[in-house]
Order: sequence, then structure tokens, then C-alpha cells
Amino acid sequence: MSRTPEETRSPKERVFVCGVLFPDQPVEHEGPLSEAKGLVQAAGAVVVNERDEPTLQHRQRADPSTLMGSGKVIEIKEEIAGRRVDAVFVDNDLTPAQIRNLEKALDKRVIDRSELILDIFASRARTRQSRLQVELAQMEYLRPRLKRMWTHLERNEGAIGTRGPGETQLETDRRLLAKRIHDLRARLTDIEERKRRQVQSRAENFTIGLLGYTNAGKSTLLNRLTGSDELVADMPFATLDTRTRKWKLADGRIVLLSDTVGFLQRLPHHLVASFHATLEEALNVDLIVHVVDASHPDADVQMAAVEKTLAGLTRREADLIVLNKTDRVADPIRLHLLLGSRPQDVVHVSARTGEGLDRFEAKIHHALDLRSAHVRVDLPLADGKRASMVRATGVILSEQVIDERLVLEMRVVDRAVGNLQRLLGSEALVEVLRPAVQPLLSDVDEEPKTLRPTGSDEA
Repeated sequence: MSRTPEETRSPKERVFVCGVLFPDQPVEHEGPLSEAKGLVQAAGAVVVNERDEPTLQHRQRADPSTLMGSGKVIEIKEEIAGRRVDAVFVDNDLTPAQIRNLEKALDKRVIDRSELILDIFASRARTRQSRLQVELAQMEYLRPRLKRMWTHLERNEGAIGTRGPGETQLETDRRLLAKRIHDLRARLTDIEERKRRQVQSRAENFTIGLLGYTNAGKSTLLNRLTGSDELVADMPFATLDTRTRKWKLADGRIVLLSDTVGFLQRLPHHLVASFHATLEEALNVDLIVHVVDASHPDADVQMAAVEKTLAGLTRREADLIVLNKTDRVADPIRLHLLLGSRPQDVVHVSARTGEGLDRFEAKIHHALDLRSAHVRVDLPLADGKRASMVRATGVILSEQVIDERLVLEMRVVDRAVGNLQRLLGSEALVEVLRPAVQPLLSDVDEEPKTLRPTGSDEA
């Protein structure tokens, strides 16, 4: 009797979660290491902790050899003894020496926070750019950790044609790794140039960037507003690549809405540096919108983490705060306390139900009006092609026919006015009746919105 072959899957890794909480780190309201456990699950592994408190140690400063105290290391070893544990995840960044010492003490593979986040990014990367960005971040992470990756690194190579004057395998691997990092940066630079040209080609459109903590609901908001069908998942880093979609407002004007990778507390600086181009597309926009999961118990901590990361990337602050998932917030006073003394405009929405999206659109209308000029366009009535092009440029305020000519009064994004005259040619006339209240400066005139990746590029 034949049997139908069944697909076999590798069993999920069983990971024990632990960490050290320092005075400058906030306490999580959902329980000790709750975010760390969510990251482990997002990586496709199973958390095997039976209890929480023994796995989290409060310390004033790190132990140079193992990060946590020797007594805590013994406690963890006793807790995992006799249980099937494939790896131990420490929710902190570890030095190569600390990883080596912990692996020796626990007799288990040890993963730190940066390595786990890089692994999640690697599993989610879909486009060529994001794959190269993740690989570059991984190479930067591995460079000072080569010693623990191999057991043969101190032996001289023996292959004919590869022997150098005493060059060890470790030195060779470092040289090859440095070359790979150089190649990846060069390839990403080419992609960044193409991306930059794409962004510049959208100069006549009003652009909005959605940023926020991971899993704040940015992709759901993008889908709801633009009618797109981007991936939405209740897990960290469901979005890696910046997606830009057209959003048609109620008055007919079209703006461009961009959604990008979510931020996180203690985001690895190599990752931020590698995703420079991806973040640049979402942050070099006319309006930055900070989307917050208002229902999360640690929403205030998440907001602070996003603001800190944003401050490390660019000189700008968010222009508008969107408190999302307000349908899950029972106490409205909590929303007021959440904002503190922040100066930005705020709107309460639920991207899932659609509640408050009309108020959000009204905010965008107001921002767009402030940055638009009131112009009169006069062109031949018979020129239907150019008339159609003009109507797509902005919002029509009035329209009339005078002596076989079409006269339109409309609002147009101020930096598009000059291009409008050039496109229409000499037979048309574009007159600015009232300039924009808050002009959008051209790329030539404005101060560059430089992204400043946090941390050093060197490991």
C-alpha cells in the first residue's frame, strides 16, 4: 500500500529569552521582556520561558565579561538544564567577548538583539534593494565577530595559490568581508541614485511620509486611504520597503503617501545606516505624519523611541501626529495624557474601522492649501489636451469661457507653477493671484534634509 508523501518542515527553534534592564531603559507594562518575546516569535521561533522574573536582571552597569552578573548566568543555566532549548536570546547588544563567554557558560548558542532583528529583516526582505541593505547590515555586524564563526581561523591556508606571507584564515576572511561590504555599498549607491531621481520626478506632487513604531498600523492606514492592498500583519517589521501610493482627496487633488519600515527601541545602527535610502524616501517629504498605536500600553515609550530615532536621522520633527487604533481605547483621558506638551497637530483615527479618517483628510487639505498658490490659467478653448492636463494639476475653484478661451482659477502646489507655464507653452498664460502661505521650497533653494544615520559605520 503506497503512502502519500507529506511535506516535512524543520521544527521551530526553541529559544529561551533573558536580558538586562538598565536605568535608562523603560519598564514594559505588558510584562518583562514582552517585546523581546514578540521579536522571537516574529523570527519564527518558540519562546520556552516558564517564568519571567528570573530572566530579567536590573543592573546599574553592564558586566564586561557576560553583561549580566555571574549569579544570573548560573540561574539561567539551571532553568534551561534538562529542557530542550536550542538557543538563548539576550535582549541587549552584546560584545563578541560577552557572546563567547555566555555560550561557554550556558553551553548554548547565544543571540543578541541586533542579530535577531537582522534575522527578521533577512526573512522579510523581498526587493533587491532591501536584500542588499540587510546583507550589508549583517556583514557589518559579523565583521568583529568572525572569531566565533569558525574553528579554523588561526591556521594558515594551505591551498596552492592562496598562501600569503603568513596570512591566516581569519585575516583572509576579514579581507574578503571588507571587499563584500565595499561591493554592497557601491551597488546600493547606484540604487540610491535611481531612487533619488524617482523622488525628484515627483516634485510637483505634495508628498506625505507615514512613520511610526513597528506595528502601529501604518500599512493599514495606507491601504484604507489609497485603496491599495499592501501586506498587513500583526507582527513586527511586516513592511521593509518604502511603498508610495497615490491618494485622491475628496476635492480631486492627488497627493503621494509613503509608508516605510517601522522604528523600534534600540534599533541596530548598522541597520539604520544600511536602510538610509529607504528611510530617505519616506522622510524627505513635504509632510511627516507620526502614526501611533494609541491602544498599546507602552505607547508613550514607543512615541519617544520614534522621536529619538527621527532626531538621529534628520533635523526635522513630525508635522502631524495620528493616534491610531483609538477604537480600542476605553479612557479618552489616556489619549490626552499620551500627548503631553507636544506642539504638533493631533488627530484621532481608527484605520481599521475608518473612524476619524475624514478629520485626517481635512488636516491634509489644510496643509495642502497653505502650501498651494492661487493661480489663474488662461488657454485656448479648443486645446482640450492641455485643458485636461491643467485640471489634473490642482483643484479647480472656478471655470469660465471668455472669447474662445478657457479661464480657470485653481489651487496648485506652489513649486508646480513654473513647470505649469513651461508645459502649456506661449499660447497659455499662468498668473499667480495669491502666493502660497507656506511655500514649498525647491530642491535648489531649500536647506538639504540630510539623513544622519545614528552610530558609526565602523564595527
